[in-house]
Amino acid sequence: MVLQCDESLLLLFVDEVQYIQAEKNNKGTVEAASLFLRFLLELQEEGWFRGFMDALNHAGYSGLYEAIENWDFQKIEKLEEYRLLLRRLQPEFKTRIIPNDILPDISECLLDQECEEIIQICSNKGPMAGAEKMVECLLRSDKENWPKSLKLALEKEESKFSELWIIEKGAKDVALQDLEDEEMKTSEVQIFYKEEPECQNLSENSCPPSEVSHTHSPMKPRGYQLELALPAKNGKNTIICAPTGCGKTFVSLLICEHHLQKFPQGQKGKVVFFAVQIPVYEQQKSVFSKYFERRGYKVSGISGATAENVSVEQIIEDNDIIILTPQILVNSLKSGTVPSLSVFTLMIFDECHNTSKHHPYNMIMFNYLDQKLGGSSDSLPQVVGLTASVGVGDAKSTGEALEYICKLCASLDISVVATVKDNLEELEEVVYKPQKFFRKVESRTTDRFKCIISQLMKETESLAKSIFDKLGTITLGNFSQIQNRNFGTQKYEQWIVAVQKKCMVLKMPDKDEESRICKALFLYTSHLRKFNDALIISEHARMKDALDYLKDFFRNVRTAGFDETEQDLTRRFEEKLQELESISMDPSNENPKLKDLCFVLQEEYHLNPETRTILFVKTRALVDALKKWIEENPKLSFLKPGILTGRGRTKQNIGKMMNDSILRLQTWDEAVFKEKVRQIQIHEKFIRDSQSKVKPILDKENKKLLCRKCKTFACYTADIRVVEECHYTVVGDAFKKCFVSKLHPKPKNVGSFEKKAKIFCARQDCCHDWGIHVKYKTFEIPFIKIESFVVEDIATGVQTLYAKWRDFHFEKLPFDAAEMPK
Repeated sequence: MVLQCDESLLLLFVDEVQYIQAEKNNKGTVEAASLFLRFLLELQEEGWFRGFMDALNHAGYSGLYEAIENWDFQKIEKLEEYRLLLRRLQPEFKTRIIPNDILPDISECLLDQECEEIIQICSNKGPMAGAEKMVECLLRSDKENWPKSLKLALEKEESKFSELWIIEKGAKDVALQDLEDEEMKTSEVQIFYKEEPECQNLSENSCPPSEVSHTHSPMKPRGYQLELALPAKNGKNTIICAPTGCGKTFVSLLICEHHLQKFPQGQKGKVVFFAVQIPVYEQQKSVFSKYFERRGYKVSGISGATAENVSVEQIIEDNDIIILTPQILVNSLKSGTVPSLSVFTLMIFDECHNTSKHHPYNMIMFNYLDQKLGGSSDSLPQVVGLTASVGVGDAKSTGEALEYICKLCASLDISVVATVKDNLEELEEVVYKPQKFFRKVESRTTDRFKCIISQLMKETESLAKSIFDKLGTITLGNFSQIQNRNFGTQKYEQWIVAVQKKCMVLKMPDKDEESRICKALFLYTSHLRKFNDALIISEHARMKDALDYLKDFFRNVRTAGFDETEQDLTRRFEEKLQELESISMDPSNENPKLKDLCFVLQEEYHLNPETRTILFVKTRALVDALKKWIEENPKLSFLKPGILTGRGRTKQNIGKMMNDSILRLQTWDEAVFKEKVRQIQIHEKFIRDSQSKVKPILDKENKKLLCRKCKTFACYTADIRVVEECHYTVVGDAFKKCFVSKLHPKPKNVGSFEKKAKIFCARQDCCHDWGIHVKYKTFEIPFIKIESFVVEDIATGVQTLYAKWRDFHFEKLPFDAAEMPK
């Protein structure tokens, strides 16, 4: 039972209250309640217990109050099975439940403060985050009637989730597992209502709901899991490469347990498990704790969110298994808090394919390899990597892919890549293998919308081209390639980007004219880009969404600057707006692709209501358009779409290339592979050492930073200062006049600073995004991004573009508070 202790703090001293509040803010209610109880039990004042009980009752903990008063905890203990059921169903709960709909009917089971927090989170972060908070509060509730109240509230709202919330049977209908794999977060719900325990559980002895025992019994690994674990259990540095959903976490537990048990009496192993993402870190910490603490091992963890409040050295010293986000160890090795990697006997890297370039995984392994190749007598830990795909990098052939995988193995000092070979049939029974079906869909027979937008693009191109016709000798070669690019394609967008880059470094004797020309070309190409996006949206979604996208863009154009060029382009668009509105609302222009997609979705969800779907699209703008279409389509009202955007290359032959390369590597003689890895390590260390010795020559000449859009002067490099090695600010009052600030749409704390506003070029007809305004310590300072500027050599006038600060080798001075005005 977790006690929120705010109402009982009057019993304690002010400094104790502050400690508890800090614990709650930093570590959560569980740790805060534990600290509160510790202080409470140390009280010597007469009547403290009655004061505590009165505060407990006043705060709304009536169930806990009654249990302590009568010294009968049976009612509270009976709630545990419902808590287990709710934990199992949490992924389904947060995707199906709108908290504000059921909150009035269950509010009596929650504290007033909790109800307010749920409402606030729903308002600020959305219903899914609010549902997560509601589950958290229900799991803490001491009201014996909360399971029944939840059931009635769900039935009142006719929620399908009520079919899963079978409180008459409690949690006995849910298959118990000692752990859940990180790649199967939705599988707990499927176990509840499907007879598929073999496909959904991580171990061989998982049983159907009717056979579940609430007593703990060790999980029996499957054959393929034992096969994957074998090389590592034999002490070899191993990459375990196996499909998503096969239970690699359980394999890592088998390896970890075997490793800790092999040490003779008087010696101890020490394991570190790395997880890159905070949610994965939290989950793995929970999994390892559940599995190992009942076996007598100590488990703890540190992430970026908790590192400031704990001693890394002490955590490592006091525990057998430590879960870390990798940057924690990178920082500790750098500062000397952790003297070397020899304090560990086993390192496990989750998502180990990330071990490349400047990733924290690689920084850790640089330390490892320096120690290994430097002839140190200290013992090094065993290394195990987990991944669903080692990847092939930019390889275009099996040979190149093999070389890429060898480099990854060298980075992790690997001697074996473990894949399933002997138990493939069993693996295929557990891991779902998707099938491919292709459906040919006709395009619209006529597309007047595309004709109008294409005409506007042609006019805009002509306006841009006319500028260069007037200039005569000064031309941009890319404009001659206009005819080779079709509107509404990604190739056309690539052409736009290429032209914009050339515009940014255009150099003319008349600087005012240069600024005017660059700004005009920037505006023309920006409008062309939006028109191109709209054509892509119209091609794959609704014309209405494409038009809305353009209307939003022109609405934003009006609110920022709106010079003569923008006025002209906006007028041209608005002249066609009425016709575009009419076309987009015409039912005959419905997209055949959407009709077919709607049919596919309806069919799939009718056959299996628990289907989960991913729609892959070409552009981010198209993502928003399809989400809006789903939300507004009454036939698809049963769907709750979400958005996930990213980038990367996709090729159908990558998987085959990778698998073929791994198979070839596995046929190599062990000594040959070991020597290949050693040679790569020596070569990479030589390059690393050479780079550290030969640092780039810094250009100490003062240079100008000009706005990349309008070429207005912003600042000198001499005024730039580096904050915490990665952020760049400008000192002096002059720069303050060069930008304007607008409140940040998503203000938040990031590390040691607080995002407060965005900064833009102060020129009214430009307003180009320059960066952010932050609160750092006691200072309000700007952080600028180099990709928003052009760097001009004062002596020669040569202009250069940089994508990253690290590519710009100027003399970088550290931020000094003494330079700031008092």
